[in-house]
Amino acid sequence: MKKLVLSMVAAGLLLSGCGAATLGENDTQTDKKTEEKKAADLKVGVSISTLNNPFFVSVKDGIQTLADENKTKTIISDAQNDASKQSNDIDDLIQQKVDVILVNPVDSSAIQPAVEAANEANIPVIALDRSSDGGEILTLVASDNVKGGEMAANFIKEKVGKDAKVAQLEGTPGASATRERGKGFESIAKKDLKVVQSQSADFDRAKGLTVMENILQSSSDIKAVFAQNDEMALGAVEALKSAGKKDVLVVGFDGNEDGLKAVKAGTLAATVAQQPVEMGKLALQAAYDHFEGKKVESKIDSPLELVEAK
Repeated sequence: MKKLVLSMVAAGLLLSGCGAATLGENDTQTDKKTEEKKAADLKVGVSISTLNNPFFVSVKDGIQTLADENKTKTIISDAQNDASKQSNDIDDLIQQKVDVILVNPVDSSAIQPAVEAANEANIPVIALDRSSDGGEILTLVASDNVKGGEMAANFIKEKVGKDAKVAQLEGTPGASATRERGKGFESIAKKDLKVVQSQSADFDRAKGLTVMENILQSSSDIKAVFAQNDEMALGAVEALKSAGKKDVLVVGFDGNEDGLKAVKAGTLAATVAQQPVEMGKLALQAAYDHFEGKKVESKIDSPLELVEAK
C-alpha cells in the first residue's frame, strides 16, 4: 500500500448540505497529504449533539457497530445540546490527536470555529444530519431534510384538505436540519395550508408538550401539527390528549423507535422516517474510504420514507 495519497481540493468549492460550509481556500489546504491507514489503526472522535434523543443514540450505535466490526477505536462525547460544550469536546478530541472527527452539530453556526480548529490540525471532519456553516467538511451524511419537510406538508394537505389551519413545532434554532425541514414544509404549507403558529421546541419532547399547550391556548381550531422531529411530535400528542383534542393530526420526523411505535398505535398520524443506524455507518464508512485513498462525495444521502398509520 502506498504510504501517502495526495488529496487535491479545489479552492472555493462549495459543499452540499445546508450550502454554507466551504472547502479551504489557502495553499496549505490544497497541499494536504492524507496518510493511508487501515480501519483497525484509526482513532475516531465522535461528537453527538445529545444522547437524550433516541435518534442520535441510534446514530451513535451505527457508528459503534461498524467500528467494532473493524476494530476501530472510538472516543464518543455527548454535547448535551450545549454548543459551548460541543466546542470544548471537539478541542479535547483534537488534543487527543484523533485521525478524524464525526460531528452532529448542536448549532450549525456555533460549530464553525471548532471545525476550523480541526482543519488547522489537519483532521478531516465529517458532519452527520446537520452541517456546519463554515470550515472544511469532508462530507455531510444526511437525509434530504427539505424533501422530508415537503413530504410532511403534502401528507397533511392530503389528509386535512387545502387551507386547513396547521401549526409547526420547530427544532433547535440555528441547526441546519431546523432550517431545511422548515423550508421544505413551508414551501408547500404557505401555498396550500394556513400556518397559524410556528414555534421552537428545541427537538425536545417535554418542550414539545409545553409549546403545544401554549399554541392551543390561542389556536385551538388547528387541524394538524408538523413537528420537525418525533420527540416534539410525541410531546404534542400528549398535550393534545390532555386538551381532549382527538381529531388533530400530528406528523413527526426521524422514525425513531418511539415514533414508529406511536404510528403503529395510531396516536401519531405519520413520521418522515430516517435510518439513523445506517446514517452512522455511512459516516464511518466515509472515513474508512478517505483513509484508503478513495474519493468521498461531498454529500452522502441517507434514505427517507414516509411511514403512516394504517
